[in-house]
Amino acid sequence: MTLAEYLFDGLLGITMIWLAARAVFAESLFSAILSFIGLGMFMALAWVRLSAPDVALAEAALGGGVTGALLLAAYNRLHRHGG
Repeated sequence: MTLAEYLFDGLLGITMIWLAARAVFAESLFSAILSFIGLGMFMALAWVRLSAPDVALAEAALGGGVTGALLLAAYNRLHRHGG
């Protein structure tokens, strides 16, 4: 691997840790949901870097897509009903 690949992987790992911490410690529920969706997308990219495209597709579809949409729908319903 080249130096650029090592730097990219390191930046990817740091970004994932930062997004996970934002998702856990966010003061706003909406911000936590968006951080969770971003984390799912970056995890999919990490799986691609690990040469596991099948797992990456599943992570992108479930971690960032379906779960994110369900969380946003639940947030919208909670926000609409005054919760």
